[in-house]
Amino acid sequence: MLVKGCCVMRVDKRFLWIFALLIGIIFNTNALAGRVSGTITFDGKKPSSRPISMDADPICFAAHSGPVYPQTFVLGEANTLGNVFVYVKSGLPNTNYPSPAQEAILDQKGCNFNPHVLGVMVGQKVKILNPDGTLHNVHIMSKENQEANMAMPKFRTEVAVSFAKPEFMFPIRCDVHPWMVSWVAVMSNPFFKVTTTDGKFEIKDLPDGTYTIEAWHEKLGVKDSTVIITAGNVQTVDFIFSSPNQN
Repeated sequence: MLVKGCCVMRVDKRFLWIFALLIGIIFNTNALAGRVSGTITFDGKKPSSRPISMDADPICFAAHSGPVYPQTFVLGEANTLGNVFVYVKSGLPNTNYPSPAQEAILDQKGCNFNPHVLGVMVGQKVKILNPDGTLHNVHIMSKENQEANMAMPKFRTEVAVSFAKPEFMFPIRCDVHPWMVSWVAVMSNPFFKVTTTDGKFEIKDLPDGTYTIEAWHEKLGVKDSTVIITAGNVQTVDFIFSSPNQN
C-alpha cells in the first residue's frame, strides 16, 4: 500500500515474535554462562635458585644482558605466583569441544622456552620457534601421545606439531641446553588458564554445575576446590601454595 510516496511493508507478527524469542535465547545463554576467577599466591620465603650458566653456548650467553634464573618460581608483588596451571578437573558435561583454529606458540628465544607452562587442546596446532641462530633439540617427552625428538639447527626456525590425545603435564626439553624445559597439558576442553606474575586467572563460559577446580605447580604440587555455578553466577577461588616443608 502506498501512502504519500512511501512504501509501507506489513510484517507478520508471528515472525517478529519468533525473532524476539531467538534473540532472547541467545542473550540469555550468554548471560547465564558462569565463571570462576581467583588469585594464586605463595606463602613463605621464595626458594633460592642459582643463575643459569649459559657460557657453553656463546649465542645463548650473548642474548642476555644480565643473569637468567630458572622459571620454576616466578613471583609478583604480594607473592603472587606465576606459571600455575588452573583448570576444571571434573564436572563438565560430556561434550565434544572443537579445537581452536588459533595456533599456540612455544618460543625458544634467548635459549629459554616461553611459555614455561603451556595449555593446548587436542588437535590444536603448536608452532615451535627457534629465532636464536643456534642449535636447539626439541624433545617432546609425552607418554600418551607420540614422543618426538627434533633437531632445530639455526636454519630451521620453526616446526609445527599437534597432539591427538588428552595428556596432563609432560615436559618438552632441549637436549642441547639442559636448563630449557616447558610443561605442556593437552586438554579435551578450553576451560583452563596459566597464571602470569599477577597470579590471576579467570575461567569463563561455564554452564550450571558443580566443578572441581585444580591448580597445578611443577614443584609445589596441586590444590583444588569445589564450586557450584547456578544461573550464571561468578565464583571466586583463591589458592595459596607453600614450600613443601611447610605443607
